[in-house]
Amino acid sequence: MESDLRHKILAGDERAAARLMRGIEDDLPEAINELRDLYGNTGKAYIVGITGSPGVGKSTLLDALIKNFRKRKLTVGVVAVDPTSPFTGGALLGDRIRMAEHALDKGVFIRSLASRGWAGGLARATLSIIHILDAMGKDIILVEAVGSGQGEVDIARLSDTTLVVLSPGAGDDIQMMKAGILETADIFIINKADKDGAEILKIQMEQILNLASKPGDIWKSPIILTTAINGTGIEDLAKLIFKHQQYLISSKKIQERRDERAKLELIEAVEHSLRTRVNEILKDKTFQELTKALASKQIDPYSAAEIVMKETLKRKK
Repeated sequence: MESDLRHKILAGDERAAARLMRGIEDDLPEAINELRDLYGNTGKAYIVGITGSPGVGKSTLLDALIKNFRKRKLTVGVVAVDPTSPFTGGALLGDRIRMAEHALDKGVFIRSLASRGWAGGLARATLSIIHILDAMGKDIILVEAVGSGQGEVDIARLSDTTLVVLSPGAGDDIQMMKAGILETADIFIINKADKDGAEILKIQMEQILNLASKPGDIWKSPIILTTAINGTGIEDLAKLIFKHQQYLISSKKIQERRDERAKLELIEAVEHSLRTRVNEILKDKTFQELTKALASKQIDPYSAAEIVMKETLKRKK
């Protein structure tokens, strides 16, 4: 029988969605079961990832994009992965403060997640939250990552279109040279373009991208100048996003990206399931002794891992 929570989420109920999201973040088994039931109703939303170094204006840009999409009568879901509070372990809700004007708009649902130290600044629950927003019927889901290091690479694995935001005077000409970043962006954005150095940064980026381009590349990642605080360049950016969407659809590359995302999610699910079962096993007195033996160097970690894995495979769920 269809659960009441599932029925409400499919009808767009924000309270029900928020309750399930909280359960996913807390890793509650019943929340995972609810998500299983919802999974068949996902896959319709278009996912846009936004990343970049702190201070380049990602959240202001996100706010401007939401306004643009709403003018187009599109519903929007937002996953803002924030740094973790050192006091509560929760998300620092800077993004919600900036986007407060959308709080009463039923066509927009914003969820902040704490990164909780996960590599690349992406919360482990991010994909699950995306699925819930998708099941709610959101047309576009914007995912803003804590942009630092690996975050630029990780966000591309979750997104259909990836935006990398830079700004003049932030050392982004050097940041651009880091391995992986050039390959992740579908669209480069130089925000705060009213500042000195924006045109110079654009020229530098064009030179770097020309050197990095490969023969046969059909989509050449464009560079666009914006000043999000006053809306300059936002309409052109939105058009570029939809142009990239059409390119992915016409070239059938969108399915390739979604296949890769499914592979990532499968690996994440297997790792999570395995980690949970291993933690349960390590609570047993016998395996606590194994930990002590490892600490005292009586056994090496590889041999200890083989023992734990054999026990994991023997036990039924």
